[in-house]
Amino acid sequence: MPQFDPTFYTTQLFWLFVTFVVLYLLLSTLAMPKIGAVLEERQRKIDDNLDKAAQLKAEAEQAIALYEKALAESRAQAQTLLREAAEAMARQSEERQKQLNDRLSQQVKAGEARIGAAKDEALGHVRDVAAEAARSITAKLTGATLDDARIAAAVAAALEEGR
Repeated sequence: MPQFDPTFYTTQLFWLFVTFVVLYLLLSTLAMPKIGAVLEERQRKIDDNLDKAAQLKAEAEQAIALYEKALAESRAQAQTLLREAAEAMARQSEERQKQLNDRLSQQVKAGEARIGAAKDEALGHVRDVAAEAARSITAKLTGATLDDARIAAAVAAALEEGR
């Protein structure tokens, strides 16, 4: 084998060195800059994507904060509206209750007045009936007739004792 023959070592080493230098020059001038450019572009895209992701994350956090703030404001406004509605209904209820109480009070007073009038009228009729009964009983028992003033005084005295 010629590779193991010592006479060919110097030429083999020369061509190895020449091939190595040529390959090194070709790789360093042609291939490595292209690979380096591709790697730099890739790193630039990754950095841009990371920056964009960070920016989008910040925007999302800001949007979430705005959403939560709007939600809290909406809840507070809803609570305020509910409280105002409850207060308005309570005021209406109080007003209706007051009107009902006033109307019932007036009806009670009117009823008491009617009862008082009926009582007075009944007492008037009782006096008339009592006077007529006293006159007819006296006439039947004694045969005498009494005057109206004396019968009215006796009925009034009897009614006063009954109270």
